[in-house]
Amino acid sequence: MKEFIKKHILKIVGIPVGAIAGFAYYYFVGCASGTCPITSNPYISVVYGAVLGYLLFDLFKKKEKHGTN
Repeated sequence: MKEFIKKHILKIVGIPVGAIAGFAYYYFVGCASGTCPITSNPYISVVYGAVLGYLLFDLFKKKEKHGTN
């Protein structure tokens, strides 16, 4: 379990950070009329933010070296 957490720590951290950012976007920007599919619903904003946080933090992972150098 520790090895899994060590290997995927950025992804694990990215999910709650993205979820918080998604809720903050809903709360501060949002869409009062309800016509915006993502920002009019806080649950969808949180899930969308969590997915984007996962993907964004995944960009910063270290590349594994393969070969005999």
